[in-house]
Amino acid sequence: MNYDISKEPIVIQEVIDKVVNRNAGAVTTFIGTVREMTKGKKTLFLIYEAYKPMAIKKLEQIGSEIKERWPDAETAITHRVGKLEITDIAVVIAVSTPHRNDAYEANRYAIERIKEIVPIWKKEHWEDGETWVGNQLETVPYPKGKPEEVDIDD
Repeated sequence: MNYDISKEPIVIQEVIDKVVNRNAGAVTTFIGTVREMTKGKKTLFLIYEAYKPMAIKKLEQIGSEIKERWPDAETAITHRVGKLEITDIAVVIAVSTPHRNDAYEANRYAIERIKEIVPIWKKEHWEDGETWVGNQLETVPYPKGKPEEVDIDD
């Protein structure tokens, strides 16, 4: 499965292996990690949650969009959920293409689209408090910890 939401730590090489092929002259990876400082506040840890069935469908959609724009591209994306400590890997995106420029562009496209359309949200825990951030673009707050219409147990 090239697209996954995982509670387990992400093994980078496993994501890369999903896109390596004989016609790929380039494989790019994006590895998103939990940073300590956000907007001047010290983060202690994050909790990511997702509506998994829809999140996987949206990751697949991103893969399809990439295939339309870069027909020779192969894409794999794994996003982690649960409690993540500082420096833990939250997301890995691997894209292979015959030429490097396409791989770079497609990979950047993938992370931007994840932030736009994939139902994943996080709770930031700081030294002086905590808050549900909301959507990944931080444009829609989720004060109850998730979108009203989402049941994360699915």
